[in-house]
Amino acid sequence: MTAKLPGAVRLVDIERPLRAIEDVTPYAWTRVFVMDRGTLIGSTDIGNCHAPISLTRLRDSISNGLAETLLRRALERHVRVDAPKPLPADASVSIVVPTCNRPDDLRTCLTALEEQRHEREIEIIVVDNRPGDGSPTPGIAAAFQHVTLIEERKPGLSYARNAGFAAATGDIVIAIDDDVTVPPGWLERLIAPFTRPGVMAVTGNVLPKELETPSQSQFEAYGGLGKGFTRLEADGEWFRSRRSAVPTWNLGATANAAFRSTIFADPAIGMLDEALGAGMPTGCSEDTYLFYKILKANHVIVYEPTAWVWHRHRRDRGALRQQLHSYSKGHVAYHLTTLLRDGDRRALIRLAYTLPRDFLKRVYHTARGWSDYPVSLILVEIAGALAGPWALWQSRRRVRRFGPGARRSGEHVVPLEGSITQTPAA
Repeated sequence: MTAKLPGAVRLVDIERPLRAIEDVTPYAWTRVFVMDRGTLIGSTDIGNCHAPISLTRLRDSISNGLAETLLRRALERHVRVDAPKPLPADASVSIVVPTCNRPDDLRTCLTALEEQRHEREIEIIVVDNRPGDGSPTPGIAAAFQHVTLIEERKPGLSYARNAGFAAATGDIVIAIDDDVTVPPGWLERLIAPFTRPGVMAVTGNVLPKELETPSQSQFEAYGGLGKGFTRLEADGEWFRSRRSAVPTWNLGATANAAFRSTIFADPAIGMLDEALGAGMPTGCSEDTYLFYKILKANHVIVYEPTAWVWHRHRRDRGALRQQLHSYSKGHVAYHLTTLLRDGDRRALIRLAYTLPRDFLKRVYHTARGWSDYPVSLILVEIAGALAGPWALWQSRRRVRRFGPGARRSGEHVVPLEGSITQTPAA
């Protein structure tokens, strides 16, 4: 894969007869996501150089790139490994979708959500974080039968998510972004690990919906939002065994995550930190700090890669630079929060040693030609990291000015001085 050129994204299922991929001639390379009997198992990048991908090359790329995975799945079928048990149908689910004046994305997101097949009680809560006379969100939400609209006037993604979490009535609360599209079967795959009582959070994979522009390809080269195709778990022992800062950023994101609703009323965990996240100077990391608190409280987080969603990456370079700058600010703000609020000195190792080392290593790799990720974007990340402490201070001041967001107390929602209004679906 090259981060400098746009690529195609295609999805195949090896249970069905494979065919040549003819419609990729506008692209220099193609990322093929591979499923086996409806389960996402991996991906392979094919440099097709503006030519079709023949059946032989497609087969070779899949068999060579995913050989270990294919062998493991064949063995599992041979010994008849039991499939994960689904969560009982009497467990209710709330899906919280915050939005901020992105009508096209929201409409696509809600359409896919309503197409999910399920037998359980589901509620979809849309949180308008930029309400007002000109907001397109009420009209879009009203077009969907099972959607409840909430307004959160305090700006910031964490304020919006907390408003949705507080209003949710489901046993399981799911957080997704308005620019993701869920595939068939996503819901049940995401919530299945909750059959184990100790699991308090489950995160899923996030795949690029398109790689049509260099900026979208560069974001994938940066790391994207997905965390790979290997299932993993983290718990309190994993949390305490880390010698450096706890890498909760490797566990997924609230672009595709589910939680037991009880954690939000737990004094040891609570709601998202409103000083962290998009819409605040810190820019992100509200989810990584929530994961930190869940693990610190000795609970289990499961990363379930088969519960995947499509994400529409930023298309233009300016938006990408802003996004990466925000990610770096939020990353530093997260570590400072664990240091100052939780007394976790492991954050100092990350801030003073491993983070600067990683930046230098990436610059070196690009300079040697081992990576085509631009040095200019690494410099944007470094600038964001340096701005992190100031951004956190600004965000804390802003939260003091705005006041706290929504809270849960036991199974009850704490009122928010009229800052939230609910509108049932039409």
